[in-house]
Amino acid sequence: MPLLPRLFFEFFKTGLFSVGGGLATLPFLYEMSDNTGWFTHADIADMIAISESTPGAIGINMSTYAGYKTAGIAGGFVATLGLAMPSLIIIVVIAKFLSRFDENRYVQRAFYGLRPASIAMITAAGLNVARVTLLDADALSALTAGGGFSLSLFCLPAILLAIVLFLAQQKLKWHPVVFLAASAVVGILLKL
Repeated sequence: MPLLPRLFFEFFKTGLFSVGGGLATLPFLYEMSDNTGWFTHADIADMIAISESTPGAIGINMSTYAGYKTAGIAGGFVATLGLAMPSLIIIVVIAKFLSRFDENRYVQRAFYGLRPASIAMITAAGLNVARVTLLDADALSALTAGGGFSLSLFCLPAILLAIVLFLAQQKLKWHPVVFLAASAVVGILLKL
């Protein structure tokens, strides 16, 4: 299949099944990375950082970034359209029949059942991001191949930065942009 139609199809599937918001797209992006080789897991960590620090919905921002990385401007447009199209279709259908869906007990039960799935997908994605960000990939590969445990497994500066930012955010209650900017500066200075 040619690249742009495949890009649209992959992101259409992602948009159709990523219930729970932008972070729920992460498991699909990891699978896409493994199946297509368009981007790496480390690229996904960069996508998250950029998508979180730019205006707009994180899922849309990530699809635009991934599409652009894969096939330039056309890829960014096609991936974004693919991700947004299922939601648009579903919202139009639901809006047309809203009165029937609003009180339908099966729809209410389905939404209740989707909540745990959303939490599980977001948690899995968060753990994968933590692994990519806070662990050294080479040391992790050596450990899983039977090597011994070593502190070099951990990216200590990144862990320390995460802890400091978490505590500062809890204590200071500043706008998230301040913490994003501070972490970007520290990342540049420490070459993380």
